[in-house]
Amino acid sequence: MAGSPRRATGRRLQLPLLCLLLQGATAILFAVFVRYNRETDAALWHWGNHSNADNEFYFRYPSFQDVHVMVFVGFGFLMAFLQRYGFSSVGFTFLLAAFALQWSTLVQGFFHSMHGGHIHVGVESMINADFCAGAVLISFGAVLGKTGPAQLLLMTLLETVLFGINEFVLLSLLGVKDAGGSMTIHTFGAYFGLVLSRVLYRPQLEKSKHLQGSVYHSDLFAMIGTIFLWIFWPSFNSAPTTLGDGQHRTALNTYYSLTASTLGTFALSALVGEHGRLDMPILEAKFKVQDTCGVHNLHGMPGVLGALLGVLVAGLATHEAYGEGLDSVFPLVAVGQRTATSQAMHQLFGLFVTLTFASVGGGLGGLLLRLPFLGSPPDPQCYEDQVYWEVPGEPEDEAQGPLRAEEPDTRA
Repeated sequence: MAGSPRRATGRRLQLPLLCLLLQGATAILFAVFVRYNRETDAALWHWGNHSNADNEFYFRYPSFQDVHVMVFVGFGFLMAFLQRYGFSSVGFTFLLAAFALQWSTLVQGFFHSMHGGHIHVGVESMINADFCAGAVLISFGAVLGKTGPAQLLLMTLLETVLFGINEFVLLSLLGVKDAGGSMTIHTFGAYFGLVLSRVLYRPQLEKSKHLQGSVYHSDLFAMIGTIFLWIFWPSFNSAPTTLGDGQHRTALNTYYSLTASTLGTFALSALVGEHGRLDMPILEAKFKVQDTCGVHNLHGMPGVLGALLGVLVAGLATHEAYGEGLDSVFPLVAVGQRTATSQAMHQLFGLFVTLTFASVGGGLGGLLLRLPFLGSPPDPQCYEDQVYWEVPGEPEDEAQGPLRAEEPDTRA
């Protein structure tokens, strides 16, 4: 038992040391590489003799605010349905998103906004960083309750890099149009998380099965998160769209799609669910994927469906349908560099690329997170806040969780 106290101390130091290391490295990289862009830098903006009202900040910032609320409030409370994991659901969402915003600004900047050896940032950088954070939080939903904060930070570190590479391949190299992030955000985040969850599969997780359910107030918190996401989704889809008719049309289409999908969901729930409820245990039962937050149903399948519909829309794109606006929707088709059919094939290949990056990346991430010294919670203490949080009103001796030296590691 001589090594047990050292092991407990090591686990206790993992999170602070990792946070300080990642934040220190990120701060240094920002100091070396990051600069204001033309619309943010005082000298460059005023040198161009622009009107302040023309600054893109005023057109983009309202959408950014909406997306920001979705990331921190919507995703956080959406995952607060577990009866004893509310602190962790909201708190770890806060932690992962805060790191992802910084790290993704660097990664995306290296691919998309690197000029003269520097990354130039502005309000669009903030929006794009939030999108990456959204993908990370989708993956977090698949492993919710089964991983510790140190593991989750390393997952974010890896996933953010792969997110940036996948996005660069699709948008810059293949010329794919990905409205609403169907492929780059939802499909990538969902299947990265699902493969990660499969690699981390725990056959003895029934030891904490009593903690996997919800109670009245935890479900209410999840409903609040759902409503926040629902309200702001038009902003999420339209935030990066070209200003003007494209952004207007995207928000309008999303607005009415949301209302129609809500009625469809209520109808299907009452029709096929036992006692009128949705039931999703099939992934764990058939494929050994423990998808805590149901990201396959919430993001994976809708993301693939959106990508396939994008293939169909691209194949039907004509000058008659879009007029001069075809330049902003499918520019390569508009200039004759591609046919509509060719664009559709590129869209389909983009989906294949995304699934490949997500699957391989999730597998690598799972192997990384399985390293013994990272200290994931034991099977009986999954889905339990007391492992990592001081919970008011709970016995002190139970709050130590896996930090207690005598606690066995029961992972497969």
